[in-house]
Amino acid sequence: MKVAIFGQYYQNDTRPIIKDIFVFFNRNNVEMVIEEKFLKILYEEKIVERQYKTFSSHEDLNSSFDILISIGGDGTILRAATFVRDSGIPILGVNAGRLGFLAKVQKENIELFLKIVLEKKYSISERTLLSIESSELEANFDINFAMNEVTVSRKDTTSMITIETFLNDEYLNSYWADGLIISTPTGSTGYSLSCGGPILTPEVKGLVITPIAPHNLNARPLVIPDDTEIKLKVSGREEQYLVSLDSRITSVSNHTELKIRKTPFKINMVEIPEETFLKTLRNKLLWGEDKRN
Repeated sequence: MKVAIFGQYYQNDTRPIIKDIFVFFNRNNVEMVIEEKFLKILYEEKIVERQYKTFSSHEDLNSSFDILISIGGDGTILRAATFVRDSGIPILGVNAGRLGFLAKVQKENIELFLKIVLEKKYSISERTLLSIESSELEANFDINFAMNEVTVSRKDTTSMITIETFLNDEYLNSYWADGLIISTPTGSTGYSLSCGGPILTPEVKGLVITPIAPHNLNARPLVIPDDTEIKLKVSGREEQYLVSLDSRITSVSNHTELKIRKTPFKINMVEIPEETFLKTLRNKLLWGEDKRN
C-alpha cells in the first residue's frame, strides 16, 4: 500500500496523532510519501527521524497512490484537494482541529480507523466541485476549483454590493448584500451554514445560493440543481470586489461577469462506516443534547 501524507501546520496536540500514524504504517510496511514542507516541520520538531520520499505538487501524485491522509482540520483537507485534483486519489481526514465536518477520524480511535484503511473496508463519498469562468480571473487562479464554495463579497468599503444573478441565463434576482455564497453540498456545513443556509447531505445533486447579510430581507437561501450555470454581475461603490474559491482569494473589477459551474471531476472522500455524515452532524451540532429530547 502506498500513502501520501499532508499536514498544513503543526500544533502541540498533533504530536501524538502524527506519531501514531507513522508507527502504525511503518509497522505494517506501508510506503509513505510526505508533503515536502510538512516533512520539514516534522524533522524540525523531531517528531520523525527516518528519511521519507516527498511530494511537492499535484504532478507528483499519480494512480500508484492508494490514499492521501490529511492531518489537521477541514481547511487542511481543502488544501489537500489542491494536490489530488482530478487524480481520483481518495482523501481521509484525521481531525486535529476543532469543528470539522470533513476530517472524520478522531484522535482517540486512530489505530482502529487506520486498520480499516489498511484493509480497504471503507467506502467513497464523491464530492462536487465548482469552477469559475471569467477573462479577468484566468491569471489569478492557477487552481480553478472550490470544494466548499465560491464567494463574492465587498472590498474596502462598508457599503453593500449589488449582485445580479442569472440561472441558465434566466434572471433570478439582484441581491443587495455584503456578498453571495455559491456552496456545494460539502460546503453547506461551512460559510453558507453560518449565514443561514441549509445543510445538504453530500450525495445531493444540488448547490446552495446564500446571501451574506442581505439588505432585501426577503432574499432567502435557495437550493438549485448542480448542473445549473450561474452567472453573476457585481457592482458597487468601490472599483473592485473580492472573489474566493475556498481559501484562495483575489480582487476583480466591478461589472466583471462571472460564470460558475460544477467541474467535470469530483474529489473522493473516504467514508468510514463508524463515522458517517449523519453521525458527524449529530456530534458537531450537538443534536440530541437537549434534555427534552
